[in-house]
Amino acid sequence: MSILAIDTATQVSSVAVAKEGRLLSELTMQGKLTHSETLLPHIESVLKMAATAKEDLEGIAISIGPGSFTGLRIGLAAAKAMSYALNIPLVGVSTLKALAYQLPVPGVRLVCLLDAQKGNAYVESYRWEDDGLETVETVKVAKISDILVDCGALGEQVILLGDAVQKKIAGKLELPANVRVAMPHLVMPRAACVAMLGQAELAAGHVDNVMDLEPVYIRRSEAEVLWEKRHPEEAKATKPTEEM
Repeated sequence: MSILAIDTATQVSSVAVAKEGRLLSELTMQGKLTHSETLLPHIESVLKMAATAKEDLEGIAISIGPGSFTGLRIGLAAAKAMSYALNIPLVGVSTLKALAYQLPVPGVRLVCLLDAQKGNAYVESYRWEDDGLETVETVKVAKISDILVDCGALGEQVILLGDAVQKKIAGKLELPANVRVAMPHLVMPRAACVAMLGQAELAAGHVDNVMDLEPVYIRRSEAEVLWEKRHPEEAKATKPTEEM
């Protein structure tokens, strides 16, 4: 199965093509250009490098978050449009799980952190077991300082991954003795991991609906919060009935 994978959950733009467990091409970059400027040219480039026509694709895997609100929307919109136009299956992959997937090290806790602004991070932890990658603690939003304290109390070796590590932790905060930061080339998301996880999901018959697949935001955007503060009456009127 030839599959196109996209990850735009952070400042990193990553696109890959894989077939039957082999990575055919990947383009990953972290620059100043926006996803709206880079994503479609990157898709064209990886298809050309993989000598794969878009009509030969048999599936699309998309990183669905949590992460950047705008980045997730851009990536998902492109993935949905291609899935619908080519009439091929679409599957969503957790951005945090894809992060952990690139470091198959048994015997350590992998703590994946994505920037949630204001000193917070989306955090989820994993461990490699005999059966594969297992979730140890499910996703939540927490203060980065609190996360580090919790990691220090675990009594096992911990490796931190994700853009919050690069932005807010590495070289900036003192770490507990049992906590390490992943190497720079492993700390950020890669579409290759989204492709491998997506292939496994599609092979198991898991397909998402192109019409209703949504990003995993976990919390509301700053724009929504500010709008509700400035327009309390309108916000109250638009809330679902059960919340009023």
